[in-house]
Amino acid sequence: MAYQPGPSHHLQTGYFNKTLQQWQSSNTSIGTENLMLPIFVVDSPNAVETISTMPGVYRYGVNKVVEFLEPVVANGLKSILLFPVLKNLPKDEVGSVADSSDNPAIQVIPLIRKQFPSLTIACDVCLCGYTSHGHCAIFNSDGSINYEKTLARLTAISKAFSEAGAHIIAPSDMMDNRIHAIKQGLLSLKKEAPTSLLSYSAKFCSAFYGPFREAAGSAPSFGDRSCYQLPCGSKGLAIRAAARDVSQGADFIMVKPGLAYLDIISELKSRHPEYPMFVYQVSGEYAMLAFAAQAGALDLRRALTETLTSFRRAGADVIISYYTPQVLGWLREEAEEKSKV
Repeated sequence: MAYQPGPSHHLQTGYFNKTLQQWQSSNTSIGTENLMLPIFVVDSPNAVETISTMPGVYRYGVNKVVEFLEPVVANGLKSILLFPVLKNLPKDEVGSVADSSDNPAIQVIPLIRKQFPSLTIACDVCLCGYTSHGHCAIFNSDGSINYEKTLARLTAISKAFSEAGAHIIAPSDMMDNRIHAIKQGLLSLKKEAPTSLLSYSAKFCSAFYGPFREAAGSAPSFGDRSCYQLPCGSKGLAIRAAARDVSQGADFIMVKPGLAYLDIISELKSRHPEYPMFVYQVSGEYAMLAFAAQAGALDLRRALTETLTSFRRAGADVIISYYTPQVLGWLREEAEEKSKV
């Protein structure tokens, strides 16, 4: 009988470029490799749209993303996380646009790769932004989740992003066993270069997602997501979810949101020290600091530095943050000051 390697035996999907290799080692400092920038890519090619609940963050059309990235990459940006936003394209019950050539993420990936060949590109994979009902799954007629169809769609979307040139697929839907399905789908492509799999392993049902849902147009039209996102008080489910995703072939794991779940970051990192740990400083966390700083209630740089350091102290290797451009600017200033000494 031929040897059949298990999902966790695919090590090379976790270190095939320089940025990924840096994620495999950890300390408590904050460098350019420790920061990932989320970007909203909207289906209006020349758009630059403000987001009222996230001052300083914008949605960009495909033709504007490279222009936005140029100064950030010059300051040392190493990785990005793309979120497609549909405002004009049709949504339906199965998210048909997600893996089509009309998806703005699929359109922008080749442009980014051409202009910034060393930039690592991750793509969020979920159905909520493409479905008419705003949920992360396909439903049966009785309202229950159809897991077979949902996993098939998530796998198809992941393969489309990979074929467009994404280095990392990041499923955020929290459906049971989607890591196994997507991993097998990615391996079936037999590409010359592998594609990494970053799992939103411990994604909690949180009030801190509010601004994101405005930004991405992904709010559910009925109910909530508490039947598939984790309850905020549960450590046990987070431990089980991360262990499942690791066993099914995830290359990296994540905790989301960040500040309210430092104990979960620490717990999962201690249980899986060999896996790079991501934390998502989500939209509500961004907005809290932004509006507090605007009101003069705190010093943004000091508060943000303290927050990011706490993530690193808890065990995070990579911090996904909308503040990444500002932090990279500060890091460059510090480096220039040191060079003068």
